[in-house]
Amino acid sequence: MGVELLDLSVPVTTGMPVYPGDPEVEAVPALTVGESGVNVLRLHMGSQSGTHVDAPFHIDDALPRLDELPLTRFTGPALVMDARGLPPRTPIPPAALPGGLAPGVVLLIATGWSEHWGSDGYLAHPYPAPETAEAIVAAGVRTVGIDALSVDRTPPPGSDDFSPAAHRVLCGAGAVIAENLTGLDRLLDAQAGGRAVTVYLFPLALAGADGAPVRAVAQVEDRVVLV
Repeated sequence: MGVELLDLSVPVTTGMPVYPGDPEVEAVPALTVGESGVNVLRLHMGSQSGTHVDAPFHIDDALPRLDELPLTRFTGPALVMDARGLPPRTPIPPAALPGGLAPGVVLLIATGWSEHWGSDGYLAHPYPAPETAEAIVAAGVRTVGIDALSVDRTPPPGSDDFSPAAHRVLCGAGAVIAENLTGLDRLLDAQAGGRAVTVYLFPLALAGADGAPVRAVAQVEDRVVLV
């Protein structure tokens, strides 16, 4: 099969889903070929829009900002955790973590919730329990991604029952978090087939930012067996 590049990003469009309270997204023509000779979009969006990464600064002013992190924090060999089939708003326990977690590994949590993108049900995603985040950090992992709105429980509409517990554990250890990934089922299939997966989560170079949108891409390739 050779090498494949798989896009793990949701498209940026006007009115796309955002975390409750975040800026709405608008992508509309600013200039057109007909009037100005060129096409240019005007973008209005928050730093946490769409497929994005959180820097530790997202939850604490004293922690590193996006541009203070090494580029190595945004790429690496991936291990994909199969957390599909859970009921809505279920905490994911440490027992679900895959073996092989180690420094430099990117952990991708596949909940299957990306199939709900664009619906009200997208807010009811599973999420890693705080003790799961602690186990991830203890294994030396500093890059975590999920195919859901957040690594923490998103409260139902009208509820103020919010706790950024997993964010505090992960970001407190200097980790970056990628959210709103999509298509992780393809990586589970590749992993089950013995193929190597490398993920790239490079953000926009926003100075002093809490996070930024990314074009998340996975490189899937056949493993080389030395004889």
